[in-house]
Amino acid sequence: MCLGIPGQIIAITDPTRQMAMADVSGVRREVNVAPVVSGAMEDIIGKWALIHVGFAMALIDEAEAEATLQALRDLGEAQEALEAMAEGQKALEVET
Repeated sequence: MCLGIPGQIIAITDPTRQMAMADVSGVRREVNVAPVVSGAMEDIIGKWALIHVGFAMALIDEAEAEATLQALRDLGEAQEALEAMAEGQKALEVET
């Protein structure tokens, strides 16, 4: 399974290599935008994209980006809760 993380394209960094800067939840990283560019590269500045292993794989709208980011936050919270439950179970097993 592949996981695409929503990021907003904020600048073109290297037009020759089709590279741009994306903001992914406050973290900036350079990504290749070749898969999503269909016209002038500047046209994608401000757009949201699903980013996977350094590539912008698909353009998405802002609502979809926010929904995906919230789902990822929820998954992180669920994972933390599961880990806490597992630690609690280990503590119970040690006591018995």
